[in-house]
Amino acid sequence: MTELSPRDPTPLLPIDWAYAAAPESREIVTIAERYGLFIGGEWVEPRAGASFTTCSPRDEEPLAEIAQAGAADVAAAVDAARAAFPGWSGLAGSERAKYLFRIARLLQERAREFAVLESLNGGKPIKESRDVDLPLAAAHFFYHAGWADKLEYAFPNRSPRPLGVVGQIIPWNFPLLMLAWKLAPALAAGNTAVLKPAETTPLTALAFCELLLQAELPAGVVNIITGDGATGAALVEAAVDKIAFTGSTEVGKEIQRRLAGSGTRLTLELGGKAANIVFDDAALDQAVEGIVNGIYFNQGHVCCAGSRLLVQESIAEAAVEKLKQRMASLRVGDPLDKNTDVGAINSRAQLTKIEQLVAAGSAEGADIYQPPCRLPEKGYWFAPTVFTNVAQSHRIAREEIFGPVLAVLTFRTPQEAVEKANNTPYGLSAGVWTEKGSRILWMAERLRAGVVWANTFNRFDPASPFGGYKESGFGREGGRHGLEPYLAFESA
Repeated sequence: MTELSPRDPTPLLPIDWAYAAAPESREIVTIAERYGLFIGGEWVEPRAGASFTTCSPRDEEPLAEIAQAGAADVAAAVDAARAAFPGWSGLAGSERAKYLFRIARLLQERAREFAVLESLNGGKPIKESRDVDLPLAAAHFFYHAGWADKLEYAFPNRSPRPLGVVGQIIPWNFPLLMLAWKLAPALAAGNTAVLKPAETTPLTALAFCELLLQAELPAGVVNIITGDGATGAALVEAAVDKIAFTGSTEVGKEIQRRLAGSGTRLTLELGGKAANIVFDDAALDQAVEGIVNGIYFNQGHVCCAGSRLLVQESIAEAAVEKLKQRMASLRVGDPLDKNTDVGAINSRAQLTKIEQLVAAGSAEGADIYQPPCRLPEKGYWFAPTVFTNVAQSHRIAREEIFGPVLAVLTFRTPQEAVEKANNTPYGLSAGVWTEKGSRILWMAERLRAGVVWANTFNRFDPASPFGGYKESGFGREGGRHGLEPYLAFESA
């Protein structure tokens, strides 16, 4: 009988399944050493000559010098927008639509360039910039281009007309997408605009100025000014017809105080402390993916992030265990690496805030879990974090952290889930996970949130209005509801 030879101990497949680095090339992006202000279709220097440096949060690398607009520069931008308003609003809606379509197509053509710039300047993973931000930004221009010549049908018997010059202030978490959310409906309605991006993430807005020149948009229709909070304050107090602001609740309240009684229209999209509610009949693996997407997407830098997990007591232990297992597979690292799940925190100031609130959570008695992961030595980084044994009174359950930090609470009945979910000054979004359609509708009717997702989270569409209640602001963006704040109406 033939003897069998010993089995070769060499494995046929590799044992190490670690991801190899897959960085996106920076060569596609050209960043100027210095940027001015885009006013009246031209690049101009700030009157006072002031500037600041914008950096990459992944390694604190200086990227460019950015102009700091003063009150005189803001006034010049508003004057340019005012001068362009008669010509732009006088165009037929179908002609305005052509420009919006052109902008949308150019965004698609230059999507890779804008995605790299967004991740480089903001810190979010390239796969999110590439697969979420850029497609949605283009989609908003496509969608509103379709409404530009149909406003009479969108608002029948109301005789819609543009407001005039709108001032728009956008945050640092979704720079290009928030630009599209603001500019697309304003331009479709026939308004002209002065837009200020966040001081930490101005580069995609400045690259967008080049795209506007490429699209041959008439001069002065869109003016983009850069600067810090003082620039935003000057825009709020300028001679504009409407202010649209997305940012923190504290700043939103200050803007509302300043505009009270002025006649200037205002819409605010502010902070949130969303509840992601998981019932015992939910598909648990699917729900865990939704929980991860809800809080760790864009490092938790999302106003509607599901930062509170409310899970039914009977499945709480199993849900938390599955969540921890999933968190262990998240890859934290270079935002330009296509394998990265969690990128860099946007700024030193935001990282400090996250660290302070996490320390408060531990001090108040909650149990912290962070998966083992090696954080880069340079830049601003924070590991994905989950707290269990959290009480409603804890700061991590009440305050917006705006980082990759999840607080887990439990409930027994749907009534208790609603009570806990609504026990917050915010009301921007919520999620419900259950197999029962009737329960979804029952919960959605009672949750005081502007958006309620069912068996999913962080899903957006240009045709769907987005906005909140209470201290999450007022007004909507997206859909016909988002067009309405940019129009004045007369009875037919």
